[in-house]
Amino acid sequence: MVILELGLFVLGLILLVSGSDFFVKRSAAIAEKLGISEFMIGLTLVAVGTSLPELASSVFASFKQESGLIIGNAVGSNIANIALIVGVAAAICAIKTEEKMLIRDGYIMLFSALLFGLMIIDGNVSWWNALILLILYLAYIVFLFETRKKTRDEYHFNAFIKYFCRFGYIKTIRESLVPEPGPRSEKKSVRLQTMFSLNIHKDLMMVALCCAAVVVGARMLVDQAIFFAEFLNVPGTIIGASLVAFGTSVPELGVSIAAARKGYGAIAVGNIIGSNIANILLVIGVSGLIHELEVTSFTLIFTNPVMIVLSILLLIFIKSSWKIHRLEGVVFLAFYVAFIAVLLIQYSVT
Repeated sequence: MVILELGLFVLGLILLVSGSDFFVKRSAAIAEKLGISEFMIGLTLVAVGTSLPELASSVFASFKQESGLIIGNAVGSNIANIALIVGVAAAICAIKTEEKMLIRDGYIMLFSALLFGLMIIDGNVSWWNALILLILYLAYIVFLFETRKKTRDEYHFNAFIKYFCRFGYIKTIRESLVPEPGPRSEKKSVRLQTMFSLNIHKDLMMVALCCAAVVVGARMLVDQAIFFAEFLNVPGTIIGASLVAFGTSVPELGVSIAAARKGYGAIAVGNIIGSNIANILLVIGVSGLIHELEVTSFTLIFTNPVMIVLSILLLIFIKSSWKIHRLEGVVFLAFYVAFIAVLLIQYSVT
């Protein structure tokens, strides 16, 4: 029975991760063939694609009112991203970092973690807390595209805060969606006539299959995670922060190892920072809108503080000689081993 449930958990994870990966690739291909703007592609596909496994599993968990699983997964994934993935990548080869990693995205990652910490002090994530997180994520994605061609000064964290407070993202979206002057109907008719010649119908079929795989995989993953939580008498927070978080981070671990070996470790660090931002603002934001999330005392006094400490430590390591050294990678790995050890101790106590 347990072996069967474990097999279903692994199968669900494979379907979820593989389906998410192919979904993003096929959707991007369709958008490119139809001539959809870079802004819209990034806003929809790139933004959601990197965190689709966590998002899909959290949405299903939210419908089942498994708050511990959702928050454990999001916070645990952020911890694994920094301590395990960056740790492994840096231990293999020292990672060169850049100032823009710190002055914009790094500070936004830390800001998101601190904001989440303030929101959960009262023991829950309400719908309006979730809405604030989602609006922040929307503003962040729009801000990325708004500043992609501007000077370096525009990339600072304080520029983003001003942009958010002044509702700059609303203006940017409105301007991007307003049609440019000139005849467009002819272009649209040409696109419609060439859709089948570009084999878009085949891409659409693949997207539908990928969506089905993501849905089935997410449901299987959540169902089996709930089973193991009940079978082992372990709180969902611990299962989410360990088993589910590690499982959804495995693909990123593989990519980061490959990137470090080829000397592209900085790309892995940038993706990790972006993923951590999405896990807090997007994943918890969407889940909290579906159903209010209850926060356990274990999250308040342990997992969330660990996430904040690791976020600060990552920024310190990024700035130190603008390189994450092998020794610092080992420190991260030791941190992750200690984190898992505490989870095991907590499990034995419960």
